[in-house]
Amino acid sequence: MALSRLLLLCMVASELWDAEPKPIEFVCNKGARRAINIVAELESALSECYGSTTPSTLVQLPCTELHVASWENKSDQEKRGDIVASLRLLVESVKVFKAQSQPGCAALLLQRLENNINNYLLILTPLQLSGPAVSPGLSCVPRSTQSLSTVLLNYKQLISGKLERFVINLEDRCNSN
Repeated sequence: MALSRLLLLCMVASELWDAEPKPIEFVCNKGARRAINIVAELESALSECYGSTTPSTLVQLPCTELHVASWENKSDQEKRGDIVASLRLLVESVKVFKAQSQPGCAALLLQRLENNINNYLLILTPLQLSGPAVSPGLSCVPRSTQSLSTVLLNYKQLISGKLERFVINLEDRCNSN
């Protein structure tokens, strides 16, 4: 009886050891990508926050415009670097907004947004890519805003534009994993 329990424990432990999230699963599972994208929920929540979402400080926004020809000419490392730098700029902007917000609706929304951006960073940063490593860098000069709705729109464009195109380009790796 004790031996069978030990065997069962070893089997469960070996399965759990392999349960760590893998960035390639994000690439290969469109449902997982849809599930992590909570921008629509945040936009809906923002509409219920009644006037508490306009901070007094300007924050910077990354470029989200996607010029397909120039994007396709970048290496996977450069694309990821652009996206990671954009996400980091957005998370810093959210932190500025959060520092100015009063507890309540806007503060909760900003915390959810910050957590969501950080989730994308946790997925993209360790993603194994071929080619030489590239330091994250923005593809253009950031613009400024005081509007949380503009930050959400910018985030939505980044996720549905550059990030989705980047991930679709990596889907050929799904068959080999």
